[in-house]
Amino acid sequence: QVMLVESGGGLVQAGGSLRLSCAASARTFSSIVMGWFRQAPGKEREIVARFTTDGNTYYTDSVKGRFTISRDNAKNTVYLQMSSLKPEDTAVYFCAARAIGTSVYQYWGQGTQVTVSS
Repeated sequence: QVMLVESGGGLVQAGGSLRLSCAASARTFSSIVMGWFRQAPGKEREIVARFTTDGNTYYTDSVKGRFTISRDNAKNTVYLQMSSLKPEDTAVYFCAARAIGTSVYQYWGQGTQVTVSS
């Protein structure tokens, strides 16, 4: 079982920055692959950024060049650094984890609200 706890959301003006953190309880952090998703009101949940199994990163087009996903294995934590924020980035952000070798994200955090004002 993996428990995920996000933090770092909040209200920021357009053009500002926020860093989200996701702490995982996994006993073997290296055995899971993590990603960040978001869900805006009235919209479906979408992938924002994720690690691939081989350690590379993927970003959805709308955040490329503005968001950076990173991880600290010593702290069992994944981060999402968000810069040049836009009002359309407003959403609840979730971190999620899947076991290596699987394709479905089985574990989810509770979500953290990010609101970008214009």
